[in-house]
Amino acid sequence: MALKETLRLSPATLYRRVDVQSLGFETTDDLEPITEVMGQPRAMQAMKFGVDMARQGYNLFALGPAGLAKRRLVQQFFETYAAQQPTPPDWCYVYDFDHPHKPKALELPPGKGQGFRKDMEDLVRELRTTLPAAFEGADYQARRQALEQELEARQTAALSEFQERAQKESLALIRTPNGLAIAPVKEDGEVLSPEQLEALSTKEQAHIQEQLEQLEGELQKILRQAPAWQHELRKKLTALNQEISNLTVGGLIDALQEKYADHPGAVEYLAAVQKDVVENAEDFLTPTEADGAAAQQLMAQMAETTALQRYKVNVLVDNATTQGALGAQGALGAPVIFVDNPTYENLVGRVEQRAQLGALFTDFTLINAGALHKANGGYLILDARALLLQTYGWEGLKRALRAQEIRIESLAQALSSASTVSLEPAPIPLNVKVALLGERALYYTLLEADPDFAELFKVAADFDDEMDRDAESEQLYARLLATLIRKEQLQPFSREAVARVIEHSARMVDDAEKLSARMQNVTDLLRESDYWARQAQQGVVTAQHVQQAIDAATYRADRVRERGQEAIRREMLLIETAGEVVGQI
Repeated sequence: MALKETLRLSPATLYRRVDVQSLGFETTDDLEPITEVMGQPRAMQAMKFGVDMARQGYNLFALGPAGLAKRRLVQQFFETYAAQQPTPPDWCYVYDFDHPHKPKALELPPGKGQGFRKDMEDLVRELRTTLPAAFEGADYQARRQALEQELEARQTAALSEFQERAQKESLALIRTPNGLAIAPVKEDGEVLSPEQLEALSTKEQAHIQEQLEQLEGELQKILRQAPAWQHELRKKLTALNQEISNLTVGGLIDALQEKYADHPGAVEYLAAVQKDVVENAEDFLTPTEADGAAAQQLMAQMAETTALQRYKVNVLVDNATTQGALGAQGALGAPVIFVDNPTYENLVGRVEQRAQLGALFTDFTLINAGALHKANGGYLILDARALLLQTYGWEGLKRALRAQEIRIESLAQALSSASTVSLEPAPIPLNVKVALLGERALYYTLLEADPDFAELFKVAADFDDEMDRDAESEQLYARLLATLIRKEQLQPFSREAVARVIEHSARMVDDAEKLSARMQNVTDLLRESDYWARQAQQGVVTAQHVQQAIDAATYRADRVRERGQEAIRREMLLIETAGEVVGQI
């Protein structure tokens, strides 16, 4: 079979130069920055579809080779949308007075969480002053004294009546170290001694014994009534304390309920706070020095602080300062969060522990937010490879997306076979758009190996690593380079330098009709060109500096190629350059 005629290509045909004059600027300082994403129409259309599709499972996977600046492009795209969306609400955890181990999640408008926390701190501070003052007031003391005197009068009357009856039987009620007792007495009221009692006749002794047994039974009835009277007094004192507490707390709580009248969750919580304060008013009464020694007083104060801890507000998510893409202009919007270490707890949150007196304990104030909480109502960006390398991070994310709620549960609790009592914070509804960043091979591996992946990440944003090259795209590429130069705070590039970068970008993809979309490699070239310009003490980067950066990078990685060429020159490696051989390259 005859070979086709060989087409000879000149170097000019293989290397397409940029028309420097057509660029139309002197240095990159003359160019406007570019805001749109260039060269990625397919990926941008997929991104727009994924963001606009408000259905479960339409999260995104941005796939493409490394070096495409996918994170920057995805974040820039999300921020554009986020700036136009409402700021999501604040989320707080508060104490559940009915189920202490299950903190309640409280939703408030953005920026209101910190204000509510401060209002509750002010309320507790006010109660610690007003409640002791109310219990020390003359009205309360008089009513309490009246109740105590009523009990004392009842006890005194019962004992007086009993004593009168005993006297009629020549018996007397006496107090002994062991309590009250009944003893026979003489006519003058003096208690009979054992010898005097034995001197009496048998009949008299039997009569006295009979009367003693009868009266002792009646005395026991009276004494058994004392705890009931004490219980009745405590109930009346509790009712009095609650009445005084209600009067003191009611006005303060009413003011807060009026302030947060538009937020039913806060109003309901404040009602529960009022009920609990009324029932536990003694927690606000500061112990005095008379109550015990210094150590006992310190322990009492620590117990008081722990008791009052339940009235705190844990602001889990504070969106008062959430910024969208126009954040520099003060515009609020939905959050855009990137997590570089997507561990299980960094995603779903965690409950910390505190050491005190040699023991570990926790409460709802030690609940910390995860990235899903912070991105709730907005957008979350994760590196897929980093996520999969974390223990249970991928499973935690999938569970939250499937359930559409964030449930904080420690790994130790989730994996432990032992049953232990721990906090169970109420779950928070989840509304977030997640974008995973990864290579194509990782995307197709997940698609094949994990059936949940296709259900939760339905949108593939496929980023191309090259773009078409024409006169218009070269102009846009120059603006893109100017944007990168400003972002990296590099010296301005001359138009000849920009032209050389564009030419080398085509060389990166081995196609004179294409330009490289791997902005990481292009940015590296810009940085290194700026380095050589600074070494030469030049204020503008020229084509010579760009070529110097290209040559230096080639030389740093050129050892193997040089050794191969040397082996050919020394005829250690023989390559036929003439004739033909079938089936051999």
